[in-house]
Amino acid sequence: MKLGFIGLGKMGGFMIQRLMKDGHEVVVFDLSKEAVSKAAEEGAIPSNSLEDFVSKLPERKIVWFMVPAGKPVDMTIGTLQTLLIANDIIIDGGNSFWKDTQARAERLKEKNIHYLDCGVSGGVWGLQNGYSLMSGGEKEPSEYVYPIYETLAPKYGYTYCGKSGAGHFVKMVHNGIEYGMMQSYAEGMEILEKSPFNLDLKSVANGWRFSSVIRSWLLDLIVNALEDDPKLEKIKDYVPDSGEGRWTAQAAIEFGVPAHVITSSLYNRFQSQQEESFAMKVLSALRNQFGGHAVKMKNNN
Repeated sequence: MKLGFIGLGKMGGFMIQRLMKDGHEVVVFDLSKEAVSKAAEEGAIPSNSLEDFVSKLPERKIVWFMVPAGKPVDMTIGTLQTLLIANDIIIDGGNSFWKDTQARAERLKEKNIHYLDCGVSGGVWGLQNGYSLMSGGEKEPSEYVYPIYETLAPKYGYTYCGKSGAGHFVKMVHNGIEYGMMQSYAEGMEILEKSPFNLDLKSVANGWRFSSVIRSWLLDLIVNALEDDPKLEKIKDYVPDSGEGRWTAQAAIEFGVPAHVITSSLYNRFQSQQEESFAMKVLSALRNQFGGHAVKMKNNN
């Protein structure tokens, strides 16, 4: 198939390579001219504006974009909807909030433009291994673009989740689960690191990869990280959080689901982002006030 692809970052750049390797023609656009030039060197068809981009697509146009959630998505759609016509298809492969996706699909429906949502998991390893795809939207356009999904996903890696918003909702929960799994591994590795046994953490993690009940791809990545930096001394203990973890916690509250692990892992990320914790200062001050316990003071020098 011939399709347009907007957003050539870490994910998008590898996705277009996988598509082209399987014979798809890909017209590309990105705000970075360097990214467009690099993609062109790899065989993509370059464009220098969204107008130029759309003009290079066939009669029923398919536009896949990988841009940050929120305003960048709305800005991209705002321009595209003036250039596309009835029956054309837009696929949002980013991590958009599912309720925003539903609202966008309704607005585009008024112009008879199909808006599909497709959650993508696989990270920078997707080029080699394929991407887990979780798609939502109307059946007919979803089936029309299936050859694209089939190329990007490995065998059994594509799931049609249902009506508009379902794909992004499933991807959101996927990422919430990911938060909890990563937090569990992180806590376990710290317990091992603090033990009196002077353990070789990489060796332990590597051993767990084979036939243990906690083996996973994330464990493979822990081994990779420890191979490069056995004590992780090059890394600051600061962990950003993306919107999906927060949205999953919000969904749990909305639907009355006790999501202890996911919510706790999100709060741990918040804590890692603090230079100082005012809450911990309050706790220390209270212990001093009611029990006379010692307080560690800042060095004024």
